[in-house]
Amino acid sequence: MNRPQPLLAIDELHVTLPFKGQPRTVIQRVDLTVPAGSAVGLVGESGSGKSMTARAVLRLLPGGARTGGKILFDGADVTTMSPAALRKLRIHDVAMIFQDPRAHINPVRTIGDFLTEALVTTRGVRPRAAEATVTALLREVGIADAARRLRQRPSELSGGLLQRVMIAAALAAEPRLLLADEPTTALDVTTQAEVMAIIDEARAERGLAMLFITHDLALAAAVCDRIAVMYAGSVVEELPADRLHDGARHPYTRALLASRPAPGSGGSLRAIPGRPLPAYETGPGCAFGTRCSQAQEVCGAERPLPRSGGGGTTACHFPVDPLVPQATTGAGDRSTTHG
Repeated sequence: MNRPQPLLAIDELHVTLPFKGQPRTVIQRVDLTVPAGSAVGLVGESGSGKSMTARAVLRLLPGGARTGGKILFDGADVTTMSPAALRKLRIHDVAMIFQDPRAHINPVRTIGDFLTEALVTTRGVRPRAAEATVTALLREVGIADAARRLRQRPSELSGGLLQRVMIAAALAAEPRLLLADEPTTALDVTTQAEVMAIIDEARAERGLAMLFITHDLALAAAVCDRIAVMYAGSVVEELPADRLHDGARHPYTRALLASRPAPGSGGSLRAIPGRPLPAYETGPGCAFGTRCSQAQEVCGAERPLPRSGGGGTTACHFPVDPLVPQATTGAGDRSTTHG
């Protein structure tokens, strides 16, 4: 039986940016699918390429960027879309929630102007109808006194309220796919939980697909169906969210999990030895090889390709059997933690 075509399919994505006249690799290889109506988490340390991957889906890359591979949205390749098709994609099909709302909302215009502009100018909605729509959306995302908030400017709202405004703006586009780029990073813990609950509820009610970018493994596992783990510009493992803790096979994923403090455990934290590498610093072999206690000669000479197994895929020459007890992989007792 044929499997349904995923809404978003990223196949061997490669991105380079110009740096001092030379191309610098920022995405080495990303293979990722997001089925319609599902949520996929993209996790990894800072600088691993998570946000760049999301921006590539909408071709929001810096000038001079070059891409390889395919990014298919509902079967159409985003990398070869005409300007008109790309505009339609951005207006109607895919919406992005950025991690810093203050950097993406014009500070001199009102919240109402920000929310209604796209509806009026690109969809031809009458101003009064557009205002009624966004007022209802603000209430839906938990903003009281929505009518008054529409007349305010971004400087008059807290970070938590502004992130709710960003969510309302994304929902106003009635997209089929949400790209949520660390939408709770700048918020306090309580507000983080509220914002994620709003996103998850809105996604479920509308049947939206979501690519959720975060460095928080526990949060990704709680709100997503599947988890993809990035390291040095590549997806090194992808597996069902409910198997993240017990079924991870890549040494990096297991080391990330081991570095998380257990509630009430006390004692020192575990850290991954060495430092995370950007994609442009990796050699011909496995990017994680210099930090991995299981690395062998082949790991330094040959880059591992993704292989299926255990209900997911793992890019590792020597994937771990999660059923076999063993020492923590690639981590040692340190005073700090990565990821």
